[in-house]
Amino acid sequence: MAEQVGDHVLGRLREWGVEQVFGYPGDGINGIIAAFGRAEDRPRFIQTRHEEAAAFAAVGYAKFSGRPGVCAATSGPGAIHLLNGLYDAKLDHVPVVAVVGQTARSAMGGSYQQEVDLRSLFKDVASAYLAEVDVPEQLPFTLDRAFRAAEAHRAPTAVIIPADVQEEAYAPPAHAMKQVPSSPPSHPAVRTLPAAAELDLAAEILNAGDRVAILAGQGARGAGAALTQVADATGAGIAKALLGKDVLTDDLPYVTGSIGLLGTRPSYEMMRDCDTLLIVGSNMPYSQFLPEFGQARAVQIDLDGSMIGLRYPVEAALVGDAEATLAALLPRLEPRERREWRETVEENVASWWETLERQSLVEADPVNPMRVVRELSERIPDDAIVTADSGSSTNWYARQLKVRGTMRCSLSGTLATMGCAVPYAIGAKFAYPDRPVVALVGDGAMQMNGLAELLTASHYLDRWEDQRFIVCVFDNGDLNMVTWELRAAGGAPKFGPSQDLPPVSYADVAGHLGFQGVTVTDPDRLGDAWDLAFAADRPVLLDVHCDPNVPPIPPHVNRDQLASTTQALLKGDPDAWDVLVRGVKTKARELLPHRH
Repeated sequence: MAEQVGDHVLGRLREWGVEQVFGYPGDGINGIIAAFGRAEDRPRFIQTRHEEAAAFAAVGYAKFSGRPGVCAATSGPGAIHLLNGLYDAKLDHVPVVAVVGQTARSAMGGSYQQEVDLRSLFKDVASAYLAEVDVPEQLPFTLDRAFRAAEAHRAPTAVIIPADVQEEAYAPPAHAMKQVPSSPPSHPAVRTLPAAAELDLAAEILNAGDRVAILAGQGARGAGAALTQVADATGAGIAKALLGKDVLTDDLPYVTGSIGLLGTRPSYEMMRDCDTLLIVGSNMPYSQFLPEFGQARAVQIDLDGSMIGLRYPVEAALVGDAEATLAALLPRLEPRERREWRETVEENVASWWETLERQSLVEADPVNPMRVVRELSERIPDDAIVTADSGSSTNWYARQLKVRGTMRCSLSGTLATMGCAVPYAIGAKFAYPDRPVVALVGDGAMQMNGLAELLTASHYLDRWEDQRFIVCVFDNGDLNMVTWELRAAGGAPKFGPSQDLPPVSYADVAGHLGFQGVTVTDPDRLGDAWDLAFAADRPVLLDVHCDPNVPPIPPHVNRDQLASTTQALLKGDPDAWDVLVRGVKTKARELLPHRH
């Protein structure tokens, strides 16, 4: 039988090292699905419960493996469903390749069933590269360019293949006019370095500073050793953008933790008081948490020159690979004593960890959500992977989870979309089947699509060497982050009809889907629950009943936020008294002298 286009698609994916494609079938990709049937599970087709989850799983795989994730969907509705996950990849700078079906060419333009103008639909999200394959000869260079563009631009790309083209006999491009050849798959290493004069200027600025602060983002991943050397040479403290949470371990006494709305007080204080700022691989959007404009002299390192100066005015712009640039910068630095500044940073960090412990022990009804992550942090294996969803639970992940060892963690940083944590965890498991994975999920995100993807995880359990796949649900019956945003930003009380969630036993549902379900309503049982989960030989879901009125207080509360929250409570918020009590108790643990 002659090789069809669908067969060649899978053959090319194998050449690119693709081991699995996350997707959902449909007649718009029947030719490719049939090819999977002939390919002897190489690459594997991983069927999620929804195309959005397939895209999220591909993003999770790419984030943790460093290689492009691949997802596939049928024409029309299937392609549309991919968009949210692909936008997550675009905004977080993650390489993902989408292979999408389309109505047969003979019906295009005829308002045929499931006919959607996919090139118009995908032109923004796949702006790095988007192509439609109209004849078999296009196939090699379109797929190859999609992978090369995804890797080069750290972005999603898309290849659209009409249904009838997938079933045609494959023909390679000829050595002829109007034919485009391609080259074998390759993964060239990028080690871009700034010019010597730019490095000299950056070193001059850092050498002159007395109070140096470093902000490290996900672009600094792999540069941890060089970062610590630069911090030691300059006496700097290091704050981490949320996407860079796993760039450095939190065992280092001068690492101040996360920054921004979900950040820590030491990060806020360090940025408030510094006179020099070094930004490494970060596009953290909340510039109000950086030094006042004009307060600090700034240096920025980024592989993408278009991101330089976007969040803070910089004097020295270093366009290059973070590790290579830091290594080139190090010999130019003049180590000198900045002991008072470094000691202040370290004292603030030590004090903050004590504060977090005290806050996690504040009495709540029934469980303080901070304590959920605190107890996890004390028990999590050093090689674990953690995914976090979007919601109030993200606050506790950002502040309470102490990264150590070779731990990896991520979340939807810039899009901040709900419903990503469980599919991310599935993608992570395919990237590292020999490591435990933990997904931290709010009950809103769990109801959105997390419950369905438990079935996906259970279905593919036999593919994973380490079968610890742990989902922790922060069950508070409330779309909690939006409730707090209503109070703090809009001065509006909680509006039950939009915020209250229908009750469900997540542990019972998980039990029917092959998980061991555990319900926790007593904070003193949290430690045992986490111990059980990490000792289990199968997936575990922890349904932790949390208090929705524990406030996610930012590191700095301004007058407008305080006034808006007070106004909301006075307007008849149904949980006003509990909010007030929990807020006062939580803040008191930060402001009062240290007492155990």
